[in-house]
Amino acid sequence: MSKITFVHPDATEETVEAPANQSVMRTAILNSVSGIVGECGGQAMCATCHVYVEDVEGELPEISEDEEEMLECTADEQLPNSRLGCQLSAETHFNQITVRLPESQV
Repeated sequence: MSKITFVHPDATEETVEAPANQSVMRTAILNSVSGIVGECGGQAMCATCHVYVEDVEGELPEISEDEEEMLECTADEQLPNSRLGCQLSAETHFNQITVRLPESQV
């Protein structure tokens, strides 16, 4: 199992475990982590799982064209460490990750 730490806008932290191949987005939804919407169900088509990667143990994949296009549509500012949570999978891309949640997803 991998660990994901979600840092909320008020700086509170929530750490949850994610089984292999489960995305940051899916993990948040299954664990009732507020701040992730995931309207498209993980298809990189809505940008409502936007996160800021703060720290990672592992190697994240390059940002695909689809992800880059969606990141241009985020409700909060796109930063160099912006990613879509649906595109980052436990054990495939990371063993441990810390992501900061934006103020708004919609």
